[in-house]
Parts: sequence; structure tokens; C-alpha cells
Amino acid sequence: MKSIEQIVPDSQARSLLTRLPETPRALALLARFDRPIGWWLLFWPGAWSVALAGGAVTRWPLILWLLLGSVAMRGAGCVFNDIVDRDLDARVARTASRPLASGAVSLRLAWAWLVALSLVGLVVLLQLRPFAQIIALASLAPVAAYPFMKRITWWPQIWLGLVFSWAALVGWSEVAGALAVPGLLLYAGSIVWVVGYDTIYALQDREDDALVGIGSSALAMGRHVRGGVALCYLLAIVLWAAAIWQVRPQPLALLALGPVAAHLVWQVATLREDGADPLVKFRSNRFAGLLMFLACLVVGAA
Repeated sequence: MKSIEQIVPDSQARSLLTRLPETPRALALLARFDRPIGWWLLFWPGAWSVALAGGAVTRWPLILWLLLGSVAMRGAGCVFNDIVDRDLDARVARTASRPLASGAVSLRLAWAWLVALSLVGLVVLLQLRPFAQIIALASLAPVAAYPFMKRITWWPQIWLGLVFSWAALVGWSEVAGALAVPGLLLYAGSIVWVVGYDTIYALQDREDDALVGIGSSALAMGRHVRGGVALCYLLAIVLWAAAIWQVRPQPLALLALGPVAAHLVWQVATLREDGADPLVKFRSNRFAGLLMFLACLVVGAA
């Protein structure tokens, strides 16, 4: 098996991974457990909706269940993505050492691991009310379609936004008992936020993506990446502000968005499109998610 440095050049858990036996290590890498930023980004929209709907205190166990579901289902999504993309991954420098593309994990074992992670997701699903369960199950089709989007569109980040923001619909419907305008606006804002931060992430692969014919928003924006990301973040703030206004129509409530707006401005203003900076800026959206959660918590609990 290849060394940890070769398999996960951007891993955040190298010391832990090196202590694992070979097969568990490969499975952890396949589910991206070494890169927690993914499940944080999947989790935050659900936490926002619970908080903005006023359930952060009374329904705090729900937030923990959403966190567990995010870890499991992000892992399952990564496994499925790598199953579909194993041939493409082998042709891209950054992904060629992934467990399936490199042969460290067999296809049969990958499918078994996908089932196991999905069962954890099922346990989380059973904690929800029937209406929220239906909303959650409706995400399976767009999740399954996502790996194919980069083959048919220059904007797979939009589809990723639909998928990675879905927890906002689940959280709101679970707390409020129905989908309402604030929850939908929160979801819409999250979609364009995802497009923005994943465009930054895609900067790392522009050359390889162009060579193998994979579409991405970073390629589609060309020389206008900074402006495109800025527009996405601006739309996110506007939509989140509209969601907050629906819950609490007071100008003072909108000030809660100040910290997250300032953080997104910092990302765009200091973004460098090469080297390690795109990964640093992408990962910083974990903190942006926390700032947005605090904004929703303040407004929802007021």
C-alpha cells in the first residue's frame, strides 16, 4: 500500500491514519474521514435551519443526529463518487492515489463499505418525523446523479449545491413540521454559497480537468473566478438576509449576518488562485458555517 503522504497529500489526520491497519486505513481514506471539512459543510445548513426555526435549544439532540448523519452520508457519497469516478480519478494527479483509483481497495469492498455507511444514515433517518423523512429520502436521486454532472455540464458545482444544502430542508421540516419560505430561502442561499466555495476548491484541478475533459465552474469562469465567487457569496448573503427577515422582520436582526459576511469578503479579497491558498480558503468555510449558525441561533432564539 502507498504511503500516507502519497495517498492523502491534504489529509488532516496523518498521525491517526498511520496507526490504523492497512484495510481500515484505506476505508477511512475512501470515506474521507481524514478530511472532516466535507461533513462540516454538509452539516451546517441543517444546523442553520434548526436554529433559525427556533429549535436549537429544545431540539438540540436533532443537531447531534444531523451531525452523525452528515459524517455517515458524506462518507457514503464519497465512496459512491469514487466508484463512479475511479477511471477518471486515475487520470487526474490529485485523485490518482485515491484508494479505488490506486487499487488499494477492491470494488466489492467499496460497495460493502457504502452499504455500511448507508445503514448508519438509515438509523439517523428513523429519528425524524415522517414528513422530514420524505424530504431526506428525496435527496437520494440528486446525490446519485452528482458524480455524472461533471461529464455533462461545466457547472457541476450547482448540482453539488443542491445536494450539500439539502439538510436545510430536512432540519426546517423536522422542527417546523412543513417547508416554509424561510427554510427555502436558507436552502437557496446555501446553494450559491456551495457554488462559491467549491469553485475555489476546483481551482486546484483546473489544468487536469481541462486535459481530461471534466467540467467545473472554475474553468467556466476563466479569468473571472474572483468576481464569480464574489457574486455567489453576495447572493448567499442576500438570500440568507431574506430568510432572517421572514422570521424576524427587524433591521437589527440582519446585523447578525455581519460576521459571516465579513468572513466571505475576506476570502474573496485575499484569494490567490494557485498554490495552497485555494485549499486554505475552501477549508475556512467551516468557520463561515459556524458564524452563520450563530446568526441563526441569535435570530431564532430571540
